Amino acid sequence: MINPKVSRFCWQNLQVEPAPDFPDAELLRDEIVQETIYERVFSDTVTLRPPRRYQVRILKELIARIEGSIEDWDEHGISNNLTFALSNLLSQPLLSETDAAQQRDYVTYHLSLLHGQSTAVETPRIHLLESRSLISAAGTTGLRTWEAALHLGQYLCIDPSLVKNKRVLELGVGTGYLSVLCAKYLGSGHVIASDGSVEVVNHLSDSFFLNGLQGSPKVSAMQLNWGHALVGTPLGEMEGGGLDTILGADITYDVSVIPALVATLEELAILFPGLAVLIAATERNLATFESFLAVCAKRGFAVSHESFPVPPRSKQNGPFYSDESPIHICKLTM
Repeated sequence: MINPKVSRFCWQNLQVEPAPDFPDAELLRDEIVQETIYERVFSDTVTLRPPRRYQVRILKELIARIEGSIEDWDEHGISNNLTFALSNLLSQPLLSETDAAQQRDYVTYHLSLLHGQSTAVETPRIHLLESRSLISAAGTTGLRTWEAALHLGQYLCIDPSLVKNKRVLELGVGTGYLSVLCAKYLGSGHVIASDGSVEVVNHLSDSFFLNGLQGSPKVSAMQLNWGHALVGTPLGEMEGGGLDTILGADITYDVSVIPALVATLEELAILFPGLAVLIAATERNLATFESFLAVCAKRGFAVSHESFPVPPRSKQNGPFYSDESPIHICKLTM
């Protein structure tokens, strides 16, 4: 059985965490541990690997830490596979930091709460292409997965009843993390992944493909602009009961878009009576979050706050996300 600290380090690498938690010295000097890290993170058999610049940085530090951990070189050593992997990475030209920032890279999220529960052969995980340092020319922030999506995903993994066998609409889908989670692992009947950005919607095909959902009847993508009438759109033409649940994560960050967002939520609630609405919001600015609550109240929504605090990073086993700001999970009913 793999040591939990080793597994955690490997999953943090595949999620491209800036400062992964390295195993302690006693573990690092162990030959089996070194080979495990190589096979799970740096081997050529790992097809969806983090960006090379990131791999080089982590592998250099890993080897330095292994060297520092060895007290008896007759008993312990450094894995040839790890040193070869570093040499191979260094032999290839690295993109400049500016060019690297323009790239989308593979990021893999480990779904620790589903480990051992899924009937899938592989470990439950979500693969995405992200650009964490780039906001597109269109101004969209949908090129990376934000903390509230990861936190709401954990909430749904613990209690999937809101999405299991349900017809789900995700607003401001971004990279598609929640839509993929619901369609692939949480048993949703159908998920509509929507966003106002054409660029974001076009990229969703990559997210579906990487997670085995290309062409699946379980998920589809559409452009949806908040504040615009739904009449004449696929949503507006659905018959009553066409939707059961709406999800949204980190979509209340800008005061200027909140009135349009809530107007769309109101129209959807009228179209589909009994609709469940679940919104996750990272509290980066309390005034912005309070503005969202005020507009909801003005539009006739009752808001209840779910008790689901962000776990300390030291307790997270995947996905990993910041514990510095509260993340609110709100249920809206009309």
